[in-house]
Amino acid sequence: MRLANVLMPVDVNVKICGLRTPADVAGAVAANARYVGLNFFAKSPRFLPLDDAVSVVQSVPVGVCKVALVVNVDNSMLDDLVAHVPLDMLQLHGSESPERVQEIKARYGLPVMKVVGVASADDLVSLETYMQVADQILVDAKPPKDAILPGGNGLAFDWNLIAGRKWAVPWMLAGGLNPGNVAQAIAMTGARQVDVASGVESAPGIKDAALMAAFCSAAMAA
Repeated sequence: MRLANVLMPVDVNVKICGLRTPADVAGAVAANARYVGLNFFAKSPRFLPLDDAVSVVQSVPVGVCKVALVVNVDNSMLDDLVAHVPLDMLQLHGSESPERVQEIKARYGLPVMKVVGVASADDLVSLETYMQVADQILVDAKPPKDAILPGGNGLAFDWNLIAGRKWAVPWMLAGGLNPGNVAQAIAMTGARQVDVASGVESAPGIKDAALMAAFCSAAMAA
């Protein structure tokens, strides 16, 4: 199910990341999220154990893209993940090189979304590099140097850095988005896809159905 270039309607597509239960999925789907993200990074409060992932994925309806977030994992872990969990896309959220992106695409036959952290204009060079090999790019805030998590820190970057830019592959905006600022972020950057994790939670790792609905509504109305 290759959705890398399919989920690009006229309106804005929303990805809600860090879903851990079928109830989370139900809330995201009811809010009209087009992507659901499952976090397989053990240090994250949104971590989903492999044994629990199958039941969560089974609750995702056809037409909603199932994305697995991984961080600098080896082939052994990916082999287990892909063998046990039906997925539509892999999200590489670590320091994976362009060559590693290509290797993963070839080995697993799944579209790959590469996350690129942005803090200054210098970081935009990496965006161009990864766009040569990834099916999609997630433009996120670069984490602080002492951060434990590579993303999901609730931090935004200066959206003016990417305002008005056009890229050849689908891309998604992330980093500190919430129901109160997502419309402004879309207006400033022209993003047609947005990603949220902590911005729709009542506590770290605990999704709030009302916040998910408010976020999707604000994004789609932007």
